[in-house]
Amino acid sequence: MNKLRNMLNKVIEVICMTLLAFMVVLGTWQIITRYVLNNPSTVSEDLLIYSFVWMALLGSAYVFGKKDHMTMVFFRQKLESKSPKVKMILNVMTELVVMIFSALVLVLGGVQISMLAMGQISPSLGISMGYIYLALPLSGVITIIYNILNLIALKEEMAQSNKGVTQSNRKNKNVA
Repeated sequence: MNKLRNMLNKVIEVICMTLLAFMVVLGTWQIITRYVLNNPSTVSEDLLIYSFVWMALLGSAYVFGKKDHMTMVFFRQKLESKSPKVKMILNVMTELVVMIFSALVLVLGGVQISMLAMGQISPSLGISMGYIYLALPLSGVITIIYNILNLIALKEEMAQSNKGVTQSNRKNKNVA
């Protein structure tokens, strides 16, 4: 599982870094054409916007995969101090809520909006807007893959902690 996670991380990192570098070059070109040549490039403006959307959505999936996303610290700290079992339940519930959101909003909603927008053509680029909106379901699918990997890791962690408790109970019985 770590192999899949590491490969997915690397692919998304490379794509996001490439998009960022592309956006820097494109932004520089946009500034030059607007202020030096007095003839702004409409193509670069649209490409910047669409590249930013793709980078933001792929980046958000990446952040969920690394578990670096924002959390409500107040509630988490209050609940985690109760017991390891409560902490585990909270982690599983968080993964399930994110998975449901990703499936319903990003994947299903993203596919629907992409299909609806296939008939719309970007005036400056001449491509279907549906391709731009495909970033939504792709981001959702990647987030769901990360959720599944996180749930598997939580299950393994729970099995390890249960194994440790069982061994600890055996030692206590042997001592008594």
